[in-house]
Amino acid sequence: MKDMSNEDRKIISLAITGASGVQYGFRLLELLLKNNCKVYLMFSKAAQVVIGMETDIKLPSRCNDMQKFLVERFACDNDQLHVFGEDEWTAPPASGTGWVDAMVVCPCSMGALSAISIGASNKLIERAADVMLKERRKLIVVPRETPYSDIHLENMLKLSRMGAVMLCANPGFYNKAETVDDLIDFVVAKILDQLELQHELQPRWGE
Repeated sequence: MKDMSNEDRKIISLAITGASGVQYGFRLLELLLKNNCKVYLMFSKAAQVVIGMETDIKLPSRCNDMQKFLVERFACDNDQLHVFGEDEWTAPPASGTGWVDAMVVCPCSMGALSAISIGASNKLIERAADVMLKERRKLIVVPRETPYSDIHLENMLKLSRMGAVMLCANPGFYNKAETVDDLIDFVVAKILDQLELQHELQPRWGE
């Protein structure tokens, strides 16, 4: 686990959108907080619907209540986690002058992928991703869809050419996963590697 003081902790924007697989996003959030990262968290409205369908998490609807709920759930410092609404344009991720080391969209719906690829910036998640691209900072997109249409593939290629990392939620099986959590951790480990954060979620190849 990375040892960082509050002064030099990484600042990560995490967007959870309305694709199936919100478990990836929550597991990533848990480990970012354990790594002492400061997290700017954004949920799309569709994500809140999916959370209710796929998990037993009873997420409050208001941002302040969400933040309090998640701080308690993950037992982190109150200043480590900040939850922002879709239209909260004064949030630090909305501007290049508000420093963010990297952004992860996990999971990323095809609607969010499309909006990011064309620079729509109609919602905070889209704008935050646009900021990462224009500032040449790391943007990791975790699409969760199958099969892909030509539109989906073209949007992923467009973002890849802009410098974004396309990290599809495709777990591997060579570690002989025994549980669903093992498959989730396989993908989350790949994300943490891209963020250069230490973890022990799975053995390194050859070990």
